[in-house]
Amino acid sequence: MTENPYAAAPRITVLPVQPGDPPFRVVEIDGEVIGRATAVTDVLLAAAAAGVPVHDLDDPASVRWVGGGKLSWRPH
Repeated sequence: MTENPYAAAPRITVLPVQPGDPPFRVVEIDGEVIGRATAVTDVLLAAAAAGVPVHDLDDPASVRWVGGGKLSWRPH
């Protein structure tokens, strides 16, 4: 499958799980680091605070999950 070079990049990017107590993922919105998330709800709260609507967390046009999907919250 080839990515469409003309498709808009998602506004939200959730980076891989980082070790910590608790483990966390860094959230970027529009290329800017917004903060840490320890669960999906933190991603949704960050998006809402930034005024970015999220209708489907599984839609790659809305959210880019790096290093695991929305259910990955523990380091490998």
